[in-house]
Amino acid sequence: MRRRSALALVLGIALFLPACAALDREFGDTALSDGPATGPDPQVPYFPSADEAVTGMLKLAGTGPNDVVYDLGCGDGRIVIAAAKDFGARGVGIEIDPAPLRLAVYNAKRAGVEDRVRFVRGDIFDADIGGATVVTLFLFESLNRRLLPKLRKELKPGTRIVAHRYGFGPDWPPEKTIQAGSSTLYLWTVPKR
Repeated sequence: MRRRSALALVLGIALFLPACAALDREFGDTALSDGPATGPDPQVPYFPSADEAVTGMLKLAGTGPNDVVYDLGCGDGRIVIAAAKDFGARGVGIEIDPAPLRLAVYNAKRAGVEDRVRFVRGDIFDADIGGATVVTLFLFESLNRRLLPKLRKELKPGTRIVAHRYGFGPDWPPEKTIQAGSSTLYLWTVPKR
């Protein structure tokens, strides 16, 4: 059984990568900034959020046209694309894995929001996140907890942080928790220093 799963994964990647190359030839990298990606592999596997979770996260944060949404570990970019398309915000997606980033660029162009979103290949711990008014996370709790000092240090007071499924543990309890379909979503607001 494991051998079949591994074979299916290898075949899926083998089919996906040439498609990404074809997208590069057609669309280029105009919305993708190649930055240093210091980690060898993503620490969280790419697993896209359901549409109801994406909409729920952006609503929970009170996202609007004056916001800049940073999605840390953005995968295929669906959160920042939805922020731009459905909420009028601007967005920045940061992802270490180049494969889903290629898809993010394609999806942004397809959604007609490529002028409102930007994607950066890099490590979320090294990224400049100070321009965010909303930060979205779908990372493991252990990674959220490691990220917490950076968020508290670099984000301006009043910045909203929304996490899907995993919070910060007892170090920082959420101020609000909701369900969006089968997804649990958490909200925090960066306090005044």
